[in-house]
Amino acid sequence: MATTRIMPLHIGKGRTESRAISKIIDYVANPQKTDHGRLITGYECDSRVADAQFTLAKRKYIAVTGRVRGADDVIAYHVRQSFCPGEITPEEANRLGMEFAKRFTKGKHAFIVCTHIDKAHIHNHIIWSSVNLECDRKFRNFWGSTRAVRRLSDTICIENGLSIVENPKPHGKSYDQWLGDQAKPSHRELLRVAIDNALAQKPADLEELLKLLRESGCEISKRGKSYRLKLPGWSKVSRLDSLGKGYTLEDLLAVLAGQKEHTPRRKPVKQADPRKVNLLVDIQAKLQAGKGAGYARWAKVFNLKQMAQTVNYLTEHNLLEYAVLEEKAAAVTAYHNELSAKIKAAEKRMAEIAVLRTHIINYAKTRDTYVAYRKAGYSKKFREEHEEEILLHQAAKNAFDDMGVKKLPKVKELQAEYARLLEEKKKTYAEYRHSREEMRELLAAKANVDRLMSMEIEHSFEQESNRTFAKESI
Repeated sequence: MATTRIMPLHIGKGRTESRAISKIIDYVANPQKTDHGRLITGYECDSRVADAQFTLAKRKYIAVTGRVRGADDVIAYHVRQSFCPGEITPEEANRLGMEFAKRFTKGKHAFIVCTHIDKAHIHNHIIWSSVNLECDRKFRNFWGSTRAVRRLSDTICIENGLSIVENPKPHGKSYDQWLGDQAKPSHRELLRVAIDNALAQKPADLEELLKLLRESGCEISKRGKSYRLKLPGWSKVSRLDSLGKGYTLEDLLAVLAGQKEHTPRRKPVKQADPRKVNLLVDIQAKLQAGKGAGYARWAKVFNLKQMAQTVNYLTEHNLLEYAVLEEKAAAVTAYHNELSAKIKAAEKRMAEIAVLRTHIINYAKTRDTYVAYRKAGYSKKFREEHEEEILLHQAAKNAFDDMGVKKLPKVKELQAEYARLLEEKKKTYAEYRHSREEMRELLAAKANVDRLMSMEIEHSFEQESNRTFAKESI
C-alpha cells in the first residue's frame, strides 16, 4: 500500500538558499540508497546540479517579481511516497514517482525523484522547486494539500494495480491497527475471551459467572449499575458495556436465563487470495542444512499440496503434455523479455530526452552570461558574481559532448517524442505485468514437473541398483 507525506522546506537558521537545497538533495540522492544513482530521475533539471538550478530559478523569480520573503520562505517541497514491501520494483516505483510529481505540479515545476532501496519498503523522495519554470510564480501550499497528495498517489496506484490504504483516518492508525492480524490482542479482546471461557462452564447465574471470572484472575468492581473489569498486567479497567454486542450486561443475563445463545466474537477473517503455483521444497537439502524431522513432515505435506495445485493448473490450461508445457514456457518467457527490453529502451530514451531538454533550456538561458564571461577574459570576479549561471552553461556543454550532440534539436520536437514514448510505455507495461505473472506460474509449474520427473528417475535408478546388488549377492 502506498503512503505519502508532504513537507515544505524552509531556509532555516544559519543556512543560505543554496546550502538548504543542496543539503536535502545530497541526502535523497545518496548513491548507496539509489543504486549508485541509477534510480534518480529529473524533470526540467539535472539532478547533479539541481541545487544550483533551483537557486537560480529563485533568484530570477525575485528579479522578475520583486517579492522577497524572510527566513520562513519555502524554497522547495519534499514528498515521501512509500510502497508495500514486495509489491513493486524499484524501476516501477521511480516511474510512478515521476508520474505523481508531474501530475501534481502540472508539469510547471522542475523536480527530481530519488527511489531508495535501503529499506524493506521501497520509497520515493520527490523534491520540486517552489518556483515554476517561467520564474514568475511560486507553488502555494494549500489547505488540504496532504489529502490531495494522498488521493493522487492512491489514484496512480490503483491505475497500476497496487494496493492502497483503505479509508485512512485523519489522525493515522495506531501501531496495533497497522499490524492488523499480527497485533497483540487488546484488553477488551482478552476480556471477551475470558467471558467466553466462563460461559462455556455453564454458570447458573450472574454471581457464578463473576465468580468464575475472578478465579481466572479478573478483577471486578461495580460503580452504580456498571460492572468494571481488569485483567492482570493491565492498568486501566474496562466497562462491561464497552465490550460490544453479546457482552453487555443485558446480553449476558439473557444468556444465563436461557433466552438466547452466546456466540463468541471473532475477528473477521480475510478471504484468501487465489492460490498460485509454488515451487516444491528440496527436503533433502533442507535436512542437510540442519532442519529437523518436524520440518520434513511439514515439507512433505506442502509438496503434496503444491503438486496437486500444479496438476490443476496444467489441466485448466491444457498443458498436460510436457512438450507443450516446455514450448509454452519458452514462448511466454521470450515475450516477457521482449516487452522488458522495449520498456527499458523507452525509459532510456525518455531519460535522455529529459536531460537533453533541460540542458538545452539551461544553455539558452545562460548563453548571454557565458558570452559576457568570455569577453571579460574569464575574469575571476565575474565568475564569482555569476557562478551558478556559468556552472549550468558548462554542465550543458559537457552533456552535449557526452551525448555526441552536434546540432541541438528543437524543444517541441523532444516534447512530442517524449509524449509518444510515454504513451507507448504505458500500453506496453500493462502487457508486461500480465506476461510476468503468466511466466512466473508457467516456470514454477515446469520446475515442479522437472523435479518430479527427476525424483522418479532417481527412484527407478535406486531400485535397479538394489536389484542388481541382490542378484550379485546370490
